[in-house]
Amino acid sequence: MTSTFSQVAEDITAANDTTTTTATHTLKDLSAISVDELLNKLIDGAIDFAISLTIALIVFFVGKFIINKIHRFIARIMERREVEQSLRTFILSFTKIVMLFLLIIIVIGILGIETSSFLALFASAGVAVGMALSGTLQNFAGGVLILLLKPYKVGDFIEAQGYSGTVTEIQIFHTIINTADNKSILIPNGGLSTGSINNASREDRRRVDWTVCINYGNDVDKAREVILNMLLNDKRILSEDAPAPVVFLSNLNSSSVDLSVRAWVNGEDYWGVYFDFNERIYKELPQHGLSFPYPHMDVSIINNK
Repeated sequence: MTSTFSQVAEDITAANDTTTTTATHTLKDLSAISVDELLNKLIDGAIDFAISLTIALIVFFVGKFIINKIHRFIARIMERREVEQSLRTFILSFTKIVMLFLLIIIVIGILGIETSSFLALFASAGVAVGMALSGTLQNFAGGVLILLLKPYKVGDFIEAQGYSGTVTEIQIFHTIINTADNKSILIPNGGLSTGSINNASREDRRRVDWTVCINYGNDVDKAREVILNMLLNDKRILSEDAPAPVVFLSNLNSSSVDLSVRAWVNGEDYWGVYFDFNERIYKELPQHGLSFPYPHMDVSIINNK
């Protein structure tokens, strides 16, 4: 046991002697360099770094200019080939990000940083970043699914995630829609790919529904006749290759008789027909002796004297 401890002590002493010798040699090497040589080395290093930095900046700005040119060139090619707008915006956004990443790798290499080490570091950090940005990766996967399954495309009017508007762009991570009051809304693709979407532009024709309430005692047949004549005399209402307009009594409320009105129109005529007939029904039905109910109270006074 005593000999073992002695051996360990000798090893520690030898290691300390070796460290001391190395440090002594290093100090001797530094002391052997004159101040002028040290300044020259620092100046040379600064000049080399300045040259590398200048070249890197030139390469970055020239590369960015070339990337923009390539981006516009690809956009023109896809426009000439009439590539679908949804796929076009996605590809352009993706290719630009990839080219910018490659440009950054080149600039890092010019600055003297080992790109292989950088890529290895980037790959090892990718797992952690991927976990931190899991939502972003989900949005990217959602964008790919949207382009493959095509639940909507650029130009469609959709309702999703509590918003409604016309799709203007489908990007890598987001879909941009323009609302009726001219607001641009960015909706993550992940939620769109897994949630419910109401695509009003998917079908060429849409059914317009109204509920018209008339008073008890009004002639229901007269109301039906007046409304049907209004619909049939409007060229926007479809009658061929589509169900004919109908008016039927749908509900007997406590203070009104409810009529359901249904008519089919082309998709682009939906809102125009809906708002026009709201006004026409309000104006024209009273001209035929039909009245609308409204909240009111009857008060009866009983005199017991």
